[in-house]
Amino acid sequence: MTHSHGHGHHHHHTLAPSGQGTVMLNIGGDIGAMIIHTPGHLHGHEIEVSPVATPGERTHAAVRARYVRGGVTFCVVLDALPEGRYLIWQEGDEPLAEIEVRGGAVAEFTWPAAAVPGRTLLTV
Repeated sequence: MTHSHGHGHHHHHTLAPSGQGTVMLNIGGDIGAMIIHTPGHLHGHEIEVSPVATPGERTHAAVRARYVRGGVTFCVVLDALPEGRYLIWQEGDEPLAEIEVRGGAVAEFTWPAAAVPGRTLLTV
């Protein structure tokens, strides 16, 4: 679902929507997950997150359409995150938000409609 990278360019993917029941999360013990709900126009864009202590160590995943009861939602699912505080990045050097990920749990964040996904790696 996610992968780390050391390059500073933006990826945009054309992805088919996920079907019902297709997301399995690797969580438990001191490992958690994060779901970032986004507007539909971000479908295919990658959203980056990093531990607060190491902002240069980013992981990203693409926004996907996910069919749920009553319609479709767009979100990023990041699993297998070590427990701790994470930065959610938008374009530029300033993080959009900071969120707590707890082991064995799923943290959720709603992306503001006016924000754009991250593209630039922060030089630390």
